[in-house]
Amino acid sequence: MSQPLTLSREDIVRLCERVEGAQTRAYAIPKLTDEYPAMTVADGYAVQAELRRRYISQGHKLIGWKAGLTSKAKMVQMGVNVPSIGFLTDRMARPENSAIKTSDLVHPRAECEVAFVTKKLLKGPNCTRQDVLDATDYVLPAVEIIDSRFSGFKFDLQSVIADNGSSARYVGGGRARYPADIDLSTLGVVMEKNGEIVATGASAAVLGHPAEAIAMLVNILAEQGEILPAGSFVMSGAITEAIPVKPGDNIVARFQELGSVSVRFIE
Repeated sequence: MSQPLTLSREDIVRLCERVEGAQTRAYAIPKLTDEYPAMTVADGYAVQAELRRRYISQGHKLIGWKAGLTSKAKMVQMGVNVPSIGFLTDRMARPENSAIKTSDLVHPRAECEVAFVTKKLLKGPNCTRQDVLDATDYVLPAVEIIDSRFSGFKFDLQSVIADNGSSARYVGGGRARYPADIDLSTLGVVMEKNGEIVATGASAAVLGHPAEAIAMLVNILAEQGEILPAGSFVMSGAITEAIPVKPGDNIVARFQELGSVSVRFIE
């Protein structure tokens, strides 16, 4: 990590418990840097790693990872030059067409992403886009429901990382395709909410190519002494802005070449 740890072990555990409470009981908390202004990105990842350990010890299964802040606009907005990453567990997964309860969430928003499923182990440093493509079994479309747990939607990179990149729910669907069969950099995406188009984009918004986001994720994992195992499910980051959702809303994400994914929201 380029930045040092400033938090003590006690602080890391304390902040982890604070984030876990907000995630599991769906309430908002102030951003963590309000109390710990010197907190670094490395501190954020230390809290995230503690959160992951805690969830796994409770029986959650780690099934993959996600990249966040992968569009240049989002990075400029957040004042960072690298994306962030977060972990995904089996309990965040929801089937296609399922009803997602908003009462379990604080500020739910939906975004479209290309997901990768790997067939070979990937490790950094120096993982490249080609390494990712060579290790990919197939790609599929996904909708991620993110949920920032911070009051008034006020947050910074350190707090977002500690909150596991606002991870909450995800839905994969559509048609799985081999990456060699499609041009992953030019996929058009349309998101509809209750039958109206609310966002459009192209997969090139994700660092020019979604596999670049996965390569960056693998290299960030390497900084933490981690690898990406074969059989991982990895989301490459939002192609469109995140759209707020509430009970009664129906979201359909239509991907060129990859079909569509739909999800609805209930109280």
